[in-house]
Amino acid sequence: MPEYLSPGIYIEEVPSGPVPIQGVSTGTAGFVGRCERGPLQPTLVMSWLEFQQRFGGLPRGDEIDKLGYLPHAVQGFFQNGGQRAYIARVLDADSALKLARLEVASGKDRKLVIDAIGPGNAGANVLVKFDEGSLRDPKTKEQADLFRMSVVYYRGDPDAPSEGLEDLPDPDLPDSGTSPGFREPTMRETFDNLSLDPHAPNHVAKVVNAASKLIRISETGPPLFGAIPKAATAYRALGIAKPVAPRIPDPAAYQGSDSGDPAEWTGLKGLAKIDEVAILCIPDQGLESLFKPLTVAMKEHCEAVGRCFAIAQFPQDPGPLGKLNPPTDSSYVAVYVPWFRVQDPETAELLTLPPSGHLAGVYARTDMDRGVHKAPANETLLGPILQDVQGGGPFQPTITAAQQEVLNPRNINVLRDFRAEGRGLRVWGARTTSSSPDWRYISVRRLFIYLEHSIRLGTQWVVFEANDDFTWERVRSSVSGFLNTAWRNGALMGTTPDQAYFVRCDRTTMTQNDIDNGRLICEIGVAPVKPAEFIIFRIGQKTAEVQS
Repeated sequence: MPEYLSPGIYIEEVPSGPVPIQGVSTGTAGFVGRCERGPLQPTLVMSWLEFQQRFGGLPRGDEIDKLGYLPHAVQGFFQNGGQRAYIARVLDADSALKLARLEVASGKDRKLVIDAIGPGNAGANVLVKFDEGSLRDPKTKEQADLFRMSVVYYRGDPDAPSEGLEDLPDPDLPDSGTSPGFREPTMRETFDNLSLDPHAPNHVAKVVNAASKLIRISETGPPLFGAIPKAATAYRALGIAKPVAPRIPDPAAYQGSDSGDPAEWTGLKGLAKIDEVAILCIPDQGLESLFKPLTVAMKEHCEAVGRCFAIAQFPQDPGPLGKLNPPTDSSYVAVYVPWFRVQDPETAELLTLPPSGHLAGVYARTDMDRGVHKAPANETLLGPILQDVQGGGPFQPTITAAQQEVLNPRNINVLRDFRAEGRGLRVWGARTTSSSPDWRYISVRRLFIYLEHSIRLGTQWVVFEANDDFTWERVRSSVSGFLNTAWRNGALMGTTPDQAYFVRCDRTTMTQNDIDNGRLICEIGVAPVKPAEFIIFRIGQKTAEVQS
């Protein structure tokens, strides 16, 4: 209570009512897998273009064996309506130790250290050059030593860095395109009017590290003022100690590391610290050698964090469909069959790709259009998969209704081709791999994830409040208001709120021993909507009656 020690008028602000609970996002996906380049720490991308800038493009030809399925999966995610994805890049243990670096002298005992973002062979295909800044003026102290830094990247063979890049014609020259041997860089970055003054707002490390998607800069030696980096007036490549041929990492690499600074965590362990991730995809999980261990890893991850749902797929060649069974028993995992067939736009080569990335986009699109309570099924699949390729349909294999009658009761979801009926390609299954009838449907599990996570985050204010009737009433009001909104949005069954949910937080839910030990217990019950999986119309003849 405030103290009033002198006569006067005092104004106090008091709480106006229950603290509202805001629903959490459910459409953010987390991807773990291999790609061309980029950081190992989970990084947010919000478009396919941003992914290309940070992690590289689609694998070409046989590169897919070296770079994996993650780029195609992320592209499918954005094509199907996804908007936010965290990318956790994976490398095998040998490659993870190789970081491309270039040291450039910038004065006596002073060096700029330029590192590629993320380890791997691709970092050695990054080249840098320094020249005079466009605003450089030797007559003024502030502008006498401004310089420009140009960065280019050439995509090369994942097995090893490209050779002879430093001998290519300078791509910055006006007539370079007509020079013999010219090669257009895959990516360019230019940072103009930089300074080596560590206190200046245009200091090279401040500017480049904030904006570059290719390099990071640090400095060694005593601070220098009024100097320009030397020995790099022509493009020079970042060096790598020893190129390593990429290979399929073992399952432990996908788990990642959680040692040291949480900002440096990688793989699944890195995604575990990001509350926003609600959908988990590991496209390489569909590889035969990784199928079982990564499926278990995805299940354990989602059950441990309690706010994430995993999309899994069977291998490309699953064997006889009649013998398929779910790879795990969990309400936090859904498994799909079959894979897609697409044609590489550059090489015209036939590619067979896992569906999890496209499905993650469908999940996100359904959440945004209808809500997390709507099953992500009977939804169309978008992207280049819509075309027949090399005389065959887009699915490999194509699954019929008769075959799905065997798979659906086993909780295996199917992708079906309904183009002959004018309905395109559709997700035709909505089940988790759980054997429990309570958690049979994807939408029910994801609705509970949404409700639980939203209530947990929205009631943090309760911790250390007085454990009394006043606090209990505020908790009941906050949770009831949130559930009432969910009911009005169609997420809960019932024609009245009393039929849809209940919230209890009083002496009936807590004993005096609970209160004495600091426990506030709130019991919540909800009636989730469930998808209409089997639509049955019973039709019979009706005899016309003569009106008298």
